[in-house]
Amino acid sequence: MMADFTQLGRAALDTMAGAGHELREVERVLRKTGDTVVGEALRGGGVFYEWRHYPDDDVYDPETHAQFFYHAHAPEQQRDEHGHFHTFLRPRGMPLGIAPLLLPELAIAGAPAAPHDPLLAPVAQPNQGGNNDKLSHLIGIAMDRNGLPARLFTTNRWVTGETWYCAADVCAMLDGFSIDMARPSWALNRWISGMFRLFKPQMAELLLARDAAIMNWRRRHRGKIHVFEDRRLEVTSAVDIDVAAQIDRVELALGSAA
Repeated sequence: MMADFTQLGRAALDTMAGAGHELREVERVLRKTGDTVVGEALRGGGVFYEWRHYPDDDVYDPETHAQFFYHAHAPEQQRDEHGHFHTFLRPRGMPLGIAPLLLPELAIAGAPAAPHDPLLAPVAQPNQGGNNDKLSHLIGIAMDRNGLPARLFTTNRWVTGETWYCAADVCAMLDGFSIDMARPSWALNRWISGMFRLFKPQMAELLLARDAAIMNWRRRHRGKIHVFEDRRLEVTSAVDIDVAAQIDRVELALGSAA
């Protein structure tokens, strides 16, 4: 998966370049005290336990309605990573007109499957932004054991208990992810917000691949289990990343566009 930066306009490249500068600045400041963004996520949390959210109540910006937490799975499930961030956007932070997607299978957590002809197109239900509960998972950010981002990924609905939105709508949500607060860590909040600006092209590709994987799985296992609840399908798309290499690609694309 390699996003084509030559297809991006100057404004998008400038935004990505600015985010790259922001990430480098955050990492520079943290490095002076031997800290990392993972350490910032865990700060004050005591013993690091598998599956526990760090911080306990997640990080939530009440103005943008963006949300994230950090956690780790059992060691045998972690591959080469230390843990990962899960990121979300709640309905009041979503662009106008976006609605959850209700397939014949269960798409909205805690809601019964709607009667629907499986041969027909999926049904969109009104987005009840008033309750702000039907949040969408955006992207997972896996961190290596040195506290650096190693991989971006998407997941099936059961993993986070999210409400399902189609990939095009989730792509439209990416610009809305911003944590503009000092707590629990200004450095961490700036860093994770910058990741969404710098890696937006790859994130969009991952979301489209997510929906393709879901629909392919659904076709292959139709009638056996609800695709959104199938524990055999956990990670729906993933790509390895390198911040320095991404910044270099952006600078090269900007040079070509000059």
